[in-house]
Amino acid sequence: MAPATSHHLYPPFPDGVVTAPLVSISLAELEADNVAASEDLFKASKELGFFYLKMDGSSLGEKIVLLAEELHALQKKFDDLPFAEKDQFAREKLHPFFGYRHSEIGSIREDGTCDRNELYNMRKDDIIGNCEPLPCPDLIKQHWELLREYVYSCRAVIDLLIVHLERHLQVPSGMIARLHRITERSGDHIRFNKSGIQSYSEEAARRSEHTDFGTLTILFNWLAGLQIRLQDTEDWVYVRPIPGSAVVNLGDALVKFTAGLLRSNIHRVVPPLPPQDGLSRHSLVYFSRPEDSVVLRRLKGGLIDRQPVSETDDLEIRAEEWIVRRSVGDLQGVYTHKGGLEPRTLVVAEGSL
Repeated sequence: MAPATSHHLYPPFPDGVVTAPLVSISLAELEADNVAASEDLFKASKELGFFYLKMDGSSLGEKIVLLAEELHALQKKFDDLPFAEKDQFAREKLHPFFGYRHSEIGSIREDGTCDRNELYNMRKDDIIGNCEPLPCPDLIKQHWELLREYVYSCRAVIDLLIVHLERHLQVPSGMIARLHRITERSGDHIRFNKSGIQSYSEEAARRSEHTDFGTLTILFNWLAGLQIRLQDTEDWVYVRPIPGSAVVNLGDALVKFTAGLLRSNIHRVVPPLPPQDGLSRHSLVYFSRPEDSVVLRRLKGGLIDRQPVSETDDLEIRAEEWIVRRSVGDLQGVYTHKGGLEPRTLVVAEGSL
């Protein structure tokens, strides 16, 4: 029986909305090494770069859904903290990338303060003890074990997905996995995202267009708002939240490692449509990254060797620097179209999901 979620507590997804054609892949079938599920994963990774990961039927998957619901409740408590308290942990005070960030959105709250879009990045290495943790609110410290369980559970899924991708890429087993050891420092992190209540703005929507920096992203959300751009029509379509399923997408690292064979699709977040537009939108994200010391460049072997060689020198950069420079808009994003490298699109920052 699938674990209960809190989706039913929110207004329903609107009728008549064009949605993204994400394939649904069963985690239980991937764990069982089901050939068809594995092939669906590889196909989705080449074509759209997004897919649903269905969690029911897998003890690991069902655990992740329950943990995600607990973290969703924690995130709402975090949102209720006074701005002055959260501002103490602003990334400008802690780290070039990790910590709290916000932008004011114009609407006024009951206490007279301006409402905010907010995100809070909590790095994996702090949570599992790879380094001395950055300062964080007491509320977060009180739930350290919950965060730790979520890190290990998400990474178990990501490691499994990498095993399947390696097999289809026909590269030596462990070649990509060895670039993502959980015991090594990396940019992996859990993110709390909150979008305040606001009206649609085409300018804001365009500013939020981005590809993810890293390897694989696991997303849970409860309201609509995530859009992806279709590669054939360039239309923007909504991703419908599915109870009991995560949305998984590939990031730029896998594009670079595979010489464009795999796809990192452009996406963005816009305000939910009615009847969901009267609520703040929350999402819970786990971003996986290559280890800090890994150089982002084309790997060798299997199907990668069959990909065209770029006529221009592609920038080779360590993952740690790549993340920081991408986050401040100093580097451009990567995306593919029908399996090939496309012209670069400037991304100001890795936006909300």
